[in-house]
Amino acid sequence: MRPGNGGPVAAAVVSALLLGGTAALAQSAARGAEEGKRIFRDACAGCHKWHGNGGGGYGGAALSLRQTQLTREQIVEAVNCGRPGTGMPYHKRDAYQGDDRSCYDMTRADLGKDVPPGAEKFLRQPDVERVVDYVLAEVKGKGEPTLAECRQFWGQESRLCQTYETGQPGAGGDKSGG
Repeated sequence: MRPGNGGPVAAAVVSALLLGGTAALAQSAARGAEEGKRIFRDACAGCHKWHGNGGGGYGGAALSLRQTQLTREQIVEAVNCGRPGTGMPYHKRDAYQGDDRSCYDMTRADLGKDVPPGAEKFLRQPDVERVVDYVLAEVKGKGEPTLAECRQFWGQESRLCQTYETGQPGAGGDKSGG
């Protein structure tokens, strides 16, 4: 055997390490998606509803995330900074504090009465990224909510999904399932 040639055993070890790394990455991505869904349920669904169609909520009429044209970067900024002049709260702890201009290049003084409210619970940046990734993968660009989506969000036996079952009033698209 020549030096530097690990032969079939070395190739098998390298393959196992690469495949193990791929499995670990897939597992990490799945955990991130579940965490994004949990954050969405806890921090966003109160206004945007479980399905992301929005409508009336505690902060007013939340926009539909299913129909949004915002880019990933714009959604990250909206989650971090809220939406001035609306009920969309900011989730970044130090947004609009002092001379901070990290949100829309504006300060609290610049916005005056249009400063968005602070969220009940602030989010760390990795959590903002996870919830935005969840919205992009599972909500943005989707049609009307379906029974399958409801069950995926709430679980197979959730009574909240009865609205979407065949033969029920509002089946296939009732937006009140919040």
